[in-house]
Amino acid sequence: MTDEQNTPNRAEITREKLLAAALDVFGRYGFDGASTRQLSEAAGVNLQAIPYYFGSKEGLYVATAEYLVSRIEQHVGALRREIGANIMALDATGQVLTEDDARRLLTQLGETMIGLFVSKESEPWARFIIREQMEPTEAFTRIYQGLMGPMIGMARRLIGTILREDPTSEHVRLRTLAFVGNIMIFRVAHAAVLAQMEWQSVGPEQLVTLRKLAAELVGRLEPAKGNRP
Repeated sequence: MTDEQNTPNRAEITREKLLAAALDVFGRYGFDGASTRQLSEAAGVNLQAIPYYFGSKEGLYVATAEYLVSRIEQHVGALRREIGANIMALDATGQVLTEDDARRLLTQLGETMIGLFVSKESEPWARFIIREQMEPTEAFTRIYQGLMGPMIGMARRLIGTILREDPTSEHVRLRTLAFVGNIMIFRVAHAAVLAQMEWQSVGPEQLVTLRKLAAELVGRLEPAKGNRP
């Protein structure tokens, strides 16, 4: 493929501008609070670009959710594929995922997610997702099916292995949600984290500390006494 073919055309650039702006504007003001004029001005495009490229404000909102999934996938996709490939290879050969491997993969997943959540880039993502958690719409369905559900399901498989329990059990589901919540707090309660830790921001030194915490959270996962060898 030539460089010219790799260069985004005007339509792709306009769509990208609208989606990036919409992620921020919808996250700040919600669907009802954001006007089409506000969205187009934030993107620096003509007002008619929204119906032209997305059909309507509603179409732009759903497309923004899909755009959000693709942005996060750029950061976690490689690791998610690696973990999925490991699990699929074992399933295909009838082998069992070992506890050590499950802990290693879950630690990598936790470290990746915690690094992503404390980044400046994730701020508009979090605002959009939190609004959808409170009042779910079709956008939440796209985010959950495209990203959250598969990621939580993958973590559930690893945690089930560590706990030596059925990954589909209620207990493992709850333990998985608790594990994810312990990581998400560094984004959804970012201001409280900085205040409590007396940090001005999360820089490289703080990130090393938080990555160690992710490993510690995995280390605390232990099977019930009756499930231990």
